[in-house]
Amino acid sequence: MFETDKRPSGVVKYLGSPQDVIGLIQSGKLKQHILLVRGGTTTFLAPALSMGAIGVITMSGAPESHLGILSREFQTPCVMTVHLPDSDSRYVPGETDDSHFEAIRERLEGKNVVLACDDADTGKVLLSD
Repeated sequence: MFETDKRPSGVVKYLGSPQDVIGLIQSGKLKQHILLVRGGTTTFLAPALSMGAIGVITMSGAPESHLGILSREFQTPCVMTVHLPDSDSRYVPGETDDSHFEAIRERLEGKNVVLACDDADTGKVLLSD
């Protein structure tokens, strides 16, 4: 974990495959988006981090996960294992069904958000419009 004063803002873009990552990089719009991925072990996101991604949201994982380590390495703000504040659904390894992930994706994808990571223990995803 790391604390940062950076408060990146952008439109949430869900990336579900390596092809999604390549497409976003090739579009030249990488720095306009906060990247949303399902897991903290999403290794295919590494090229986006090395090319200047401004922020990451994961729906599962821990600071020791691949994306936790890489986000620290690249000093990219990352909110891990996000949940919806008005839902009781929480990620539990091996017990979480797809509806949990789809609800988060539907709520965040395409929205303008700000990542607040000034508290290393509890990052926040704030809707900005």
